Amino acid sequence: MKRSGSADLPLHYGYVPRWLAERMAKLGLAVTEVIVMDYGKDEVLRRLSDPFWFQSLGAVMGMDWHSSGITTSVMGALKRAVNPHSRELGIYICGGKGNHSRETPNELLRISETTGLNGTHLVKCSKLSAKVDNTAIQDGFQLYTHNFILSDEGKWTVVQQGMSASNKTARRYHWRSENLTSFVDDPHTSIYGKNTGYILNMADKTAQPSRNGVMEIARENPETMLKEISKLTMPAHHDVKAKDVDLKRLGAVLWLAQEKKPSDFEELLLLEGLGPRTLQSLALVSEVIHGTPSRFKDPARFSFAHGGKDGHPFPVPLKVYDETLGVLHTAIHKAKLGNSEKSEAIKRLHTIAANAEKDFIPNANFDKVIEEERTNSWRYGGRTVMGRAKPPVEMQLKLF
Repeated sequence: MKRSGSADLPLHYGYVPRWLAERMAKLGLAVTEVIVMDYGKDEVLRRLSDPFWFQSLGAVMGMDWHSSGITTSVMGALKRAVNPHSRELGIYICGGKGNHSRETPNELLRISETTGLNGTHLVKCSKLSAKVDNTAIQDGFQLYTHNFILSDEGKWTVVQQGMSASNKTARRYHWRSENLTSFVDDPHTSIYGKNTGYILNMADKTAQPSRNGVMEIARENPETMLKEISKLTMPAHHDVKAKDVDLKRLGAVLWLAQEKKPSDFEELLLLEGLGPRTLQSLALVSEVIHGTPSRFKDPARFSFAHGGKDGHPFPVPLKVYDETLGVLHTAIHKAKLGNSEKSEAIKRLHTIAANAEKDFIPNANFDKVIEEERTNSWRYGGRTVMGRAKPPVEMQLKLF
């Protein structure tokens, strides 16, 4: 078994309001449907096992771009939206936060009854992945959420998260079943996170005498794993700064949305009629669906699609969010009926923006972009957990 990556995140308390949770579920389902249609079930599992892509998905959904809450809110939204369509998509999502995580074995056994998969083996994989990160690796993080995502062919991905009460951070662990061989020794090439002193690693092969009779841990070639594993560390600051974003990539998307019109591109005629703000969001959603792994090294960039619930980098533009969802749902519906033109047009948005980067020279207007988004937020139905965005107050000049 391989751990495919991990992410360190600042611990962030709060809640996801219903108006955002409902939209997150709809967008999560749309993204999953398109990936399954265009790339297959295995690609959904691969994407979810990538900590950078996962963080980018949470950002494009309108969650706080860097916080620990992305893990539970994104997986909760996906579980609610995807599971009613599991037979059609071939994707099942089990587990969750707290008591929901303890239901994972029962959920896996029920799924195995309908799919013919080996439920006992899947339960063992679920428990062992949790035991490794919670017990065998004593790095100060205690698991509080565990999600097991599997296909009807028996392949799976695990997304789970632990909390450290001492330094107020959370650590997300990603696993995938690709090339599963056995549960023996050394599933990790190293332990990731801030150095807090010595840790107890019961998964190290030198701990064999202490580990006998407790559990068997996976064995994998370290050189092979080194190519697979990835590590994401998110900053503590809540506001989005220029250093968090690839300005060349973001600039190309803004250029596409603001200075070019869909009619300028023959490929995008089917999207004509959309405003530039919705085109900006669609371009970033298109990249989440169709982009290659190297495109997700700066997850903060994807918060420029639908903002964040706490107002960073700007309030969630509900009108834009809903229009984006409408375009995606129409494209998916038509593609299922055999007409994939609109779906292909959305796919080409990412390609056009990526091509524009080649000769694009970013300017220093990053803060101005955020300021304009916040100023115009009320026009787009901007909303945060604190309330709705209001028009800017115009100050009257004094005569004396």
